[in-house]
Amino acid sequence: MIRRIVALALLAAVAACSQTGGGTTSGTGSTAAAGGTTHWLRIADGAGDIDSLNPHLFTETTLGNIAELTMAYLVRYDKTGNPVPELATIVPTQANGGISKDGKTITWHLRRGVKWSDGVPFDADDMVFSTKAVLNPANNEVGRDGWNLITKIDEPDKFTVVYHLSKPYAAFLPSFFGSAGANPCLLPKHILGDLPNINQAPYNSKPVGIGPFRVTAWKRGDAVEMEANPYYWRGLPKLKRITYKLIPDRNTLQTAMQTGDVDIWPLVSAGYITPMKAIGSLTTTVQPSSYYSHLDFNVTRPLVSDVRVRQAIRYALDRNAIMEKVGHGYGILEESPTSTTLPIAPTTAEVPLIPYDVAKAQALLDAAGWKPGPDGIRMKDGKRLSLDFPYYTGAPDVDALVEYIRSQLKTVGIEMQTRKFAPATYFAPFQNGGIVYGGKWDMTTFAWGTDPIGDISNLFESNQIPPNGQNDPRYSNKQVDAWMQELKNSYDPAVHKKLLLQEVKQIVADVPTIVLYLREDGYAVSKKVTGYTPGAFTPFDDMMNVDI
Repeated sequence: MIRRIVALALLAAVAACSQTGGGTTSGTGSTAAAGGTTHWLRIADGAGDIDSLNPHLFTETTLGNIAELTMAYLVRYDKTGNPVPELATIVPTQANGGISKDGKTITWHLRRGVKWSDGVPFDADDMVFSTKAVLNPANNEVGRDGWNLITKIDEPDKFTVVYHLSKPYAAFLPSFFGSAGANPCLLPKHILGDLPNINQAPYNSKPVGIGPFRVTAWKRGDAVEMEANPYYWRGLPKLKRITYKLIPDRNTLQTAMQTGDVDIWPLVSAGYITPMKAIGSLTTTVQPSSYYSHLDFNVTRPLVSDVRVRQAIRYALDRNAIMEKVGHGYGILEESPTSTTLPIAPTTAEVPLIPYDVAKAQALLDAAGWKPGPDGIRMKDGKRLSLDFPYYTGAPDVDALVEYIRSQLKTVGIEMQTRKFAPATYFAPFQNGGIVYGGKWDMTTFAWGTDPIGDISNLFESNQIPPNGQNDPRYSNKQVDAWMQELKNSYDPAVHKKLLLQEVKQIVADVPTIVLYLREDGYAVSKKVTGYTPGAFTPFDDMMNVDI
């Protein structure tokens, strides 16, 4: 299971559209304002440019949103987070025989009469090729958790694929070509099948998928243009065109929403929800998010390798004040990284909040041997407790968050040395020199998205350290590994709930991460838009009846 990463820290996400959009993408606001139906939807999420249009190679949320509109998936998700068959005709379960009694064989029945967005028929050959693409070590896949359990692939006919696993795998639905999370999509064998790897394929700039829309152009740093897919098996959507603007500044995006140059801002960051609600031409709703804002530690770095230092930092942060002052009161304070939209998520009664306690933070730092220096910054063995803290550009609210954290840590004698990177560089894969996955930092901040299962292994299991997965804290605990494996090997939600609680309790004790709060996200939508209902895990999986 791969997680989407969001270029939105505590205040969550979404930036604005400074000078992007040009004459091509910004000229329809006046048309819409004049009345009439344009069938042309403009979306922006404020995260700026992306590194690829292939979900196999990049996991930032903007790409996930675009992929929901354009790419090929076995299963999509409804508003409440339940799986809905897409290119599979039925969701496999043990009850319907799609999963064997021992949990190690999964049979996929594929939909007939489906075509790729270039008109070429889809069949089981594409699914077998796509599976082998994930498993191909030459491909720069972000992670292969779950996929590495596949021991054999059978193709008894052109519309049936059977996975044989070495052990059961609970997260098979989102992981194996499901739209929730940043999981890989199905790929067209007729375009990519003869390549030794997919890393530099032209496909990554103009992909062919099986969604209600298809990509017509990627204007780097500006927008991704899409049109209704004439070959989509469900028929034509009501919209004829979508422009997904790549806007790198949230203040500019706010202006674009005011002027009508953008119609939907998904995942509105907390600092912008109130301004969006004040715009009369918009309907802005708020709902619990599948994302959580957090601080990650690279626990292998000397300055933060001592758990007492990490604990001290957590005690030194007034997270309630952060949520109220920086997040404008939008969010849910919890230690658990799992969204409250998940029924099995631990509660605060089960995992109590760690209080804000400056005195305790100072005592822990003293016990760890860090003593105040002449200027108040703590020192030990001649070294300053000065943390390397990279984060990303284009987010004024995140700048405010970072400065708030800096001021709070300085009161206990901890210094932060910040560095800023464009989101595409910050979130790039390990193989491409990405900052987060590269691990040359002490502490950083962004937001993770959780999944519909409660599997957090890709973030915390020791065999998922980059480049093998998304465990960017480099966290390792054998007992947590064992619990995570046990969870993944069961299809029973009651077992998942018990094991997830044990995992979270231990992770909270070890502090590889600090959950600042679970996010509540806004959705700012023009009142001219009809039929838009964002899902709990997938904001653009249900777009057939959306119109403007």
